[in-house]
Amino acid sequence: MSHPFTQNPAEFVAWFRSVAPYVNAFRGRTFVVAFGGEVVADGKFVELTHDFNLLASLGAHLVLVHGARPQIEQHLYRNNISDRYHQGIRLTDAETMLCVKEAVGRTRLEVEALLSMGLANSPMANADIRVAGGNFITAQPIGVISGVDLLHTGCVRKVDVAAVKNRLEFNEVVLLSPLGYSPTGEVFNLTLEDVATTTAIALDADKLIFLMDTDGVLNEKGELLRELTVESANAVLAGKYSLPDDINLFLPCAVRACEAGVARTHLISRHQDGALLQELFSDVGIGSMVVESSLNTIRDATIKDVGGILKLLRPLEEEGILVRRSRELLEREIERFVVMEHDHRILGCAALYPFPDSKAAELACMAVHLNYRSHGYGEALLKHMSTEALNQNFEKLFVLTTRTAHWFVERGFNEVDPNQLPEEKKALYNYERRSKVFMKKLAK
Repeated sequence: MSHPFTQNPAEFVAWFRSVAPYVNAFRGRTFVVAFGGEVVADGKFVELTHDFNLLASLGAHLVLVHGARPQIEQHLYRNNISDRYHQGIRLTDAETMLCVKEAVGRTRLEVEALLSMGLANSPMANADIRVAGGNFITAQPIGVISGVDLLHTGCVRKVDVAAVKNRLEFNEVVLLSPLGYSPTGEVFNLTLEDVATTTAIALDADKLIFLMDTDGVLNEKGELLRELTVESANAVLAGKYSLPDDINLFLPCAVRACEAGVARTHLISRHQDGALLQELFSDVGIGSMVVESSLNTIRDATIKDVGGILKLLRPLEEEGILVRRSRELLEREIERFVVMEHDHRILGCAALYPFPDSKAAELACMAVHLNYRSHGYGEALLKHMSTEALNQNFEKLFVLTTRTAHWFVERGFNEVDPNQLPEEKKALYNYERRSKVFMKKLAK
């Protein structure tokens, strides 16, 4: 059976080129990836090691944080020890702590063994993942909550950042377990999310990634929220509709990390094979991403943006939707353009041409990348350019179009006769294209 890419080489080339920016961007970046013991217990960690190997081979610095909840529960059951919780936190007495140490130790050994695979004719062939561990996490007891002493249950007090970075600089994968040590030699039972979040903040990580049971954060309609700001994430947490347990657990951690400087936090499904790669190497992703503020920015274009703008305009020019502009013309008129960026990638552009005598401005060259035309970027560009026109004391905004009449009508534009164009523009009107003219009065 042939691979689909062999049947369509052009599709393969396009896909390979599309991931190139991520390959360059991820080299030398620090990713903290947290996964529960369920991933190991379910036998799904083998596939995950392939993805970790790929990221490591591309030069990403990986810090992996594993959990061991099902393994701990299994050890407690075998030893006939009751699993006690207080306000959702496991109470770890001396007996329970023995089971925690054994379960975490066994889980860690299994993870290290799988990361060390090097089977021929597999994604791990010739893999050279060196796993580093150590007493990187200093912990302290949580103490007494509402009159109950949680004993050996602790929280992270400090991360040995210098030691972790040292191992990462040697291209080792750092593996952290949900255990911490005190200066007096005590061992504390920690939570996966506390270790991962605190470590990501301490390292000033570029990404914190949680693998969980659900696909991501859903709204009230059950639709996946692919991108949330800290503000919108807090709104979800404060909302009236119930959230899955793992969202209630990990979304506050995502907010905390982003507020403390972690650039991106991702919440993705552990059940989807390759979810980590789909989330990191595609524009849309597969789960939910939390950021401090919106990744969308509209700014004035510079000469460095000419290539990106041409790339947006060319497909529309070839279809006859836009009038073709040469690079030279675009360079001369670049000060009239703005670009919309999403995570530093140009996905839209527009230009504003003034006609002071008529107190009117033309909205031209408005284009949005094909893959993003349902994301509201055109709306944002139109709003921005309308504001710019108002700020320059123009009273009308007009546009010439052959294909997008309905879009502008839905946004308050009215069709007018070409004779109502400003005299300078009327002299340039191309009657062969028969572009329709739409105009809108601007109101402050």
